[in-house]
Amino acid sequence: MTKTFTYDDVVRYLYAETTETENDLIVEALALDNDLMSFYLDSLDIQSQMDKIVRMPSDHSVAKVFRYSQQFSPKRPTALSF
Repeated sequence: MTKTFTYDDVVRYLYAETTETENDLIVEALALDNDLMSFYLDSLDIQSQMDKIVRMPSDHSVAKVFRYSQQFSPKRPTALSF
């Protein structure tokens, strides 16, 4: 029986969430299915681009966090709220 792989399976493969057996079958499916291979390559490119994203908070945001944290005494534990 031939297993049909979905884009979700390819994403799982991309993030190393598949078993060794699945890896072998997905690699074979990628070699045989141009659409699946195209999706894999596009996803690989997007993953690479996302890994380069660096977010830095503004000075204003950092200052607000510090101001908020200064209202708590270091000797007094804060109450947990749920």
